[in-house]
Amino acid sequence: MPTYRDAGVDLDAADSAVDRIGPAVTKTWHGDVIGGFGGFAAGIRIPPGYRRPVLMMSTDGVGTKEELARRTDRLDDLGWDLVAMCIDDLAAAGARPIAMTDYLVVGKINVDRVDRLVTSIAAACEEAGVALLGGETAEHPGVMDEDSFDLAGAALGVVEEGDEIDGSLVVPGDRIVGVDSPNLRSNGFSLLRATVLEQLAPDDEYPGTGRSVADVLLEPSVLYTPAVLDLIDAIEVHGLVHITGGGMSGNIPRVLPAGTAAVIDLSSWTPSPVFAALGDLTGAPTAELLRTFNMGIGFVAIVPEAVVADAIAVFESRGRRAWEIGRITARERGGRPEVIWERSG
Repeated sequence: MPTYRDAGVDLDAADSAVDRIGPAVTKTWHGDVIGGFGGFAAGIRIPPGYRRPVLMMSTDGVGTKEELARRTDRLDDLGWDLVAMCIDDLAAAGARPIAMTDYLVVGKINVDRVDRLVTSIAAACEEAGVALLGGETAEHPGVMDEDSFDLAGAALGVVEEGDEIDGSLVVPGDRIVGVDSPNLRSNGFSLLRATVLEQLAPDDEYPGTGRSVADVLLEPSVLYTPAVLDLIDAIEVHGLVHITGGGMSGNIPRVLPAGTAAVIDLSSWTPSPVFAALGDLTGAPTAELLRTFNMGIGFVAIVPEAVVADAIAVFESRGRRAWEIGRITARERGGRPEVIWERSG
């Protein structure tokens, strides 16, 4: 009689994986978590101090960056990419992330691999003060190659009703503060795999860095959330933008009111060396690079001109370089918001 194992699903391996990841997951828990590890669900109390709390959610994945990580067996930083993509979206709405779940689908369960991936997620959650409440590891034999996997997650945040940051306060004259991204984070890897990784092996030197391609491309994502929450507590903020897929070109207009534009000075910040070689390696024009990669700016805050220096100081107190990179201007009435690029230097 055929068994589930004969069909490719190893329930014993799944149980072993759960046992292995338990300590890392529960290390992120605190007194507000309700439930036990291994149950059907876990809960979390809303932190005190909210009168009319609004719960907000986001979901995202690591994307095809995980394919390079799989090829090179460098899995231990992917959790930072997943957590960053989810919780930094919440922070961009003014919400404080409080909990997260993950979803890992594999062709065949490898207990060590599952342990490494989930442990990295838990480490990033612990760094950000987010409880990893649980998740799911699914085995899809016959649908995925045995060595394949895909990693996604969802995060829960809370904000006081009326304190959401949605760009509605943005006005002409506001200034744009850009926060450095030392690497590519988790976007643009489909283009990189079709171009850079067709020319260079993972162990080859990435031009201008003195480091290997794998070291440069698999560097983990920055978690902007702690610094952004500090910013919200410290100064008046009119808009926040997480620069992910679509780059600044695609993401900044999402928080701009009709009739405004963001003028960005390309000479106002110093990107890390990884970005300098992208044009030659990919063959893509500058406009395409700007709508595919973050090009050295991973997060943007739109603030009144009077508090620009304060905003920069908050980010730098968290170890992040920041620059005034542009301004908000008025444009033809009813005009669709967009990014206008200039170069002053």
